[in-house]
Amino acid sequence: MIRKLTTISLALVCTLSLSLGVSAEPVSKPHQGDISWPEQQLLPSFPQVKRLAVADVYDAPGDIKLLLATLQGIVNRTEPRIYLLENKEEGRLTWLNNLDVPYTIVDNYWDMLQSFKDEIKGMIVYDPQVPDSINVATSLAGIKDAVVASPELASKLSASPYNLQVLDDLRGKFKDRIDAYTWQYEHLWQQSTHRMLIGLSPDTSIRMPPGIPASFKTIAEETTQERDAKNRKTYDLDLSDFLGKESVYLRFDDAFPQDGWGPAVHQVTVTADGKTIAQFVPGTPEEQPYLYDPQNSQLSSGNGGHRFADNDRYFVYKFTPPAGTKQLTASVDMWNQFKVSAGNEQPPSSAQKEPYGYLRDYAVANRAMIFWLDANVPEQKALFEKILADVKPGTPYLGWFSNDVAGEFSGVEITSSHGVFVLAADWFSNLTVFSGTKIKSSDPKPMQAPKLENKIYLTYTFSEGDNFQYNQHRMRIIWDDPNRGKVPINWTSSPLLYDGAPAILDYYRTTATDNDLLIAGPSGAGYFYPAAWPENTFSDYLKRSFPYLTKSGMTIPYVLNRVNGQNVPLSESIAAAYRDKYHAPGLFLSWEDRYGVELVNGNLPVSTIQGISTVQDGKNILAQAKAGWDGKSPLFVSLGLLAWSMTPSDVVAMTESLGPEYQVVRADQYFSLIRQANGLPSQE
Repeated sequence: MIRKLTTISLALVCTLSLSLGVSAEPVSKPHQGDISWPEQQLLPSFPQVKRLAVADVYDAPGDIKLLLATLQGIVNRTEPRIYLLENKEEGRLTWLNNLDVPYTIVDNYWDMLQSFKDEIKGMIVYDPQVPDSINVATSLAGIKDAVVASPELASKLSASPYNLQVLDDLRGKFKDRIDAYTWQYEHLWQQSTHRMLIGLSPDTSIRMPPGIPASFKTIAEETTQERDAKNRKTYDLDLSDFLGKESVYLRFDDAFPQDGWGPAVHQVTVTADGKTIAQFVPGTPEEQPYLYDPQNSQLSSGNGGHRFADNDRYFVYKFTPPAGTKQLTASVDMWNQFKVSAGNEQPPSSAQKEPYGYLRDYAVANRAMIFWLDANVPEQKALFEKILADVKPGTPYLGWFSNDVAGEFSGVEITSSHGVFVLAADWFSNLTVFSGTKIKSSDPKPMQAPKLENKIYLTYTFSEGDNFQYNQHRMRIIWDDPNRGKVPINWTSSPLLYDGAPAILDYYRTTATDNDLLIAGPSGAGYFYPAAWPENTFSDYLKRSFPYLTKSGMTIPYVLNRVNGQNVPLSESIAAAYRDKYHAPGLFLSWEDRYGVELVNGNLPVSTIQGISTVQDGKNILAQAKAGWDGKSPLFVSLGLLAWSMTPSDVVAMTESLGPEYQVVRADQYFSLIRQANGLPSQE
């Protein structure tokens, strides 16, 4: 449950408040305390958080968020004292109240800067013409105890009452991305920590209101969850009702955002009064004049290319017919789960970019080097690998990768090949604060398995646990579902919360029911592909990181294993390393289109998880499993639940539809039953 500030804490906060809105004690610079990072520890620990000054920057301009995040990094390095409200997904004050420390909310974020300005030595000005200079400026800020400022903010900060000195001005210094990061590597790498790497986009899309603009009207929508292109054809759309203004906008959304199979468009032809005014295939130069807003949509490769979107993504085309046009039509070759809307009022475009603050506090505090290199671009990949080659095996890479899914697959494979593990953390807020908290809960207790019978034993596992920001945001939302606890569920999470955010791990441990089990998200302590990791250091890393599984209570690993973007089985040597170094009773292996249990090396149960994104998906798979079961021996099925689209309420609904031949169990019970069924000794 969310614990509110006590009356005593509120009284203390009010007593400490000054005219600036920040308490006197937090703004005084501590004389003791610093980041602790013993050699055996994978992430640093910050001094204990005692009280906080809080600024709401959710609606602030991007350069303000960047300014305050870099200020936060400098200040919180000696003691966590600044907390930024930059996300409302799980509730504006949800985690802040769970910290159970006194805090003051500052009415004006400029007062925050004024209160702490004596702890910084100046500012670094970035070049808006080269967005990647934002990352270089942030790296410099950590080295020089500075904040990062846009040119506009620099003018204000140079004057009274701030009087900040410009330590570096990056305007005109770099030609492009590779120029910026090459300079950074040559001049800043030796001054930066080599114990962590940070990958952050220099800017992001401006936050758009959710949903389709009110002025748009839905003109075509698929009513069934098509996934195999059987509904592919050319659809004729009449846009004449939207004439009367300069342009008409055509937007493509996912009709069923819960399952991740959105619209796919191969060709668009637009005619005005019978004359073709636009005709293109997505991804070709002919598309560019009409692509108003891609909103992170993706393109397939090859001659049969198409543009597609899913979940909360979409794409928008803009067409400008000749004046006086009476009839406007669009013929669209499309398929799958499309939802098409049209309008003639210019919608806001997500193509606009601005800086953001997430994770930059942590990078600055640890003097980490920040970059954003695409592993699918040869010149950028070469520099990326040069940096990776300079760090020791077992180094964390926090942040994410460019180029979305393709970037994830290639990025994780490349980092893994250098013995570097990934923590998706580019949307994590206040990591410098959460790293200054402590674990208070006791270790979770194991659950005894039920008596082995001839049943279909089913276990459910929520995905995304490798993702630090998921632990902070989406996981908290679905964890607080009132139906959680009614059915056994495994929750992938990150054992490295033990270092990075003990308070978050503590919340999940203390509020877990007997039906909730935290397990280690892919592929153990960190996200990596075992097949890509160098064989000569793989066992050593598992041995080094094993204490995190025991300390966090996440003793069952969920593994992702890919080569060239494709799932691959575990080799015998990799399975043996997990058995011997992680002492795992069994492993889950993620797959999109299959399930089953294999005994690798004859003694390690590996249960392949089949992913699902809807209740109906699960019902279909379980019905197939029952149809192929002879009922003479137990059958084991593991389903992976897409955390972005499913909730515990969905799991309850799916379970209630099952007959008595099914039994749902936790992962520890599941592997205990598998071991019994195969005559293997139990593994405590």
